[in-house]
Amino acid sequence: MASIKCPKCAAPVTFDTGTKFAKCSYCSSQIYIDRSGAGFFYAAPFMVDEANAIGLFKRWAAGPTRAKDLDKRAQVAGISKQYFPVYMFKRNVKEREEVLIEPAGSTTLPGLHTLKVPAGDLKIFDASFDTSGAEMIKPDIEMLSYMDSLPGEPKEQALVYLPIWRLVYVFDQKRFEVVVDASTGEVFSASFPARSSAAYMLVAIFGFFAFAFEGLLALSSLTMAAILMAMTVAGIFVASYYVARRL
Repeated sequence: MASIKCPKCAAPVTFDTGTKFAKCSYCSSQIYIDRSGAGFFYAAPFMVDEANAIGLFKRWAAGPTRAKDLDKRAQVAGISKQYFPVYMFKRNVKEREEVLIEPAGSTTLPGLHTLKVPAGDLKIFDASFDTSGAEMIKPDIEMLSYMDSLPGEPKEQALVYLPIWRLVYVFDQKRFEVVVDASTGEVFSASFPARSSAAYMLVAIFGFFAFAFEGLLALSSLTMAAILMAMTVAGIFVASYYVARRL
């Protein structure tokens, strides 16, 4: 057995060697134990429920770079509620406090390397914290592996669980996955059905050759060239509007 001091109340906490988590018997705080020492174990509450997470996905899917009608045609195949672990390092860098975030769990999910810790929303993970049935992803990356590369002087380090929704959807018989940050509402995706740019290219090519021809025509008949240019501008506007709305 080994012993450490609780970071919250300084009471002695005994634990088995090799364990990652311990609970203080005095204040009920959960303590994360790393080879670098003991640190607070925080968690952020879910600010986005399941219905709103799906709504955020739908609004994201309606974006201009996504496939036409992706928000209407995408079929949600599954959604899961999780807490993902990150390390939060507070450092004094050139007389300024900086907060650095690094993933504590191995993952290929999009966006989890850029999650942000919500200011003021962190709660010390103790017996009173309600996980609301979310799956707790266990950390498998040592905090110590980041320590040598961090700038400045250490001020505080902690394990933080951030809330996310993992959503799987199907479009044109292909499966895709997005992550919704349940603190900020930001949506992350590594890949998605993209809107084709071919129609836009055709409009651009037509406009280029039309204006080139009208420029040459202006050398002999400025009035005719001006009329044709006005017609070309109107035609390109109508074609672009149609492409944006229909394709």
